[in-house]
Amino acid sequence: MNSALAISATQLTKSFAGPKGAVVEAVKGVELAVQPGEVVAFLGPNGAGKTTTLDMILGLSSPDSGEVRVFGREPRKAARDGRIAAVMQTGGLMDDFTVAETVGIVASLHNRNSDVDAVMARADIADIADRKVSRCSGGEQQRLKFALALLPDPDLIVLDEPTAGMDVESRRTFWAAMRADARHGRTVLFATHYLEEADAFADRIVMIAGGRVVADGSTAAIRSQASRRVVSAQLDEAAVPGLLRVFPDLEVVERRGGRIYLSLPDSDALARHLLTSTRARDVEIAAHNLEDAFVALTSATLTAGK
Repeated sequence: MNSALAISATQLTKSFAGPKGAVVEAVKGVELAVQPGEVVAFLGPNGAGKTTTLDMILGLSSPDSGEVRVFGREPRKAARDGRIAAVMQTGGLMDDFTVAETVGIVASLHNRNSDVDAVMARADIADIADRKVSRCSGGEQQRLKFALALLPDPDLIVLDEPTAGMDVESRRTFWAAMRADARHGRTVLFATHYLEEADAFADRIVMIAGGRVVADGSTAAIRSQASRRVVSAQLDEAAVPGLLRVFPDLEVVERRGGRIYLSLPDSDALARHLLTSTRARDVEIAAHNLEDAFVALTSATLTAGK
């Protein structure tokens, strides 16, 4: 295990008892290495093994096999030392306490009472300090959990659907705070269903399906794994046979609105040829978005596993 890594997970597996005594393999050999200061999005469909993997990273459960370390330590020890904190999607709050009381109690556990006001301001909950937790909306409770996670001043913060229930403005404020933390060296690992958040805020994306990592890289790299880019142009149909002679593996994707949509592994070469050797007009190259990649990569894995 590399002690220099923020997260080092090797061949993690985890199974649970399913209905009628069946064994459900939730995680099947997950490998993950996260450098200090990285912002990593952890994506996958429901039941892919995301939350189970995060629980093992946080020390909330132990793998059946494999090993996980956080800054070279066992996760529970890293948590006790205040090096890791989390914002989970459900649970963890006491309904009868006010927001301020909740933050104050947790701050006292970490001997950080002087940080309460600053943390509440950063989490954008200062204006609801006197509100009981039970009367907070789902988004407000998520912001409260974020404040609690900030109190130990962790080196790694793990977020499981952190902006669930937040409105657009609250989500923007939350991610502005996360971005500022990352600039100061804090490592962030987050699971989200909002793919635009992963696209906008992550340095790297790890995609999981069927309990296995199916893709790992930058947003652009993940898109390119899913499928080719599409080049479209206004072009006479009679030019297509000539294009196929030059590019035998060219695919005519569709014809729509007076445009022809073409796909080739080297989309730049196709675009150059269209511009210099044909009468094509209004040539455009469209990259597939993260949602396209997500559907293609996870669907292929789940189909193969059936």
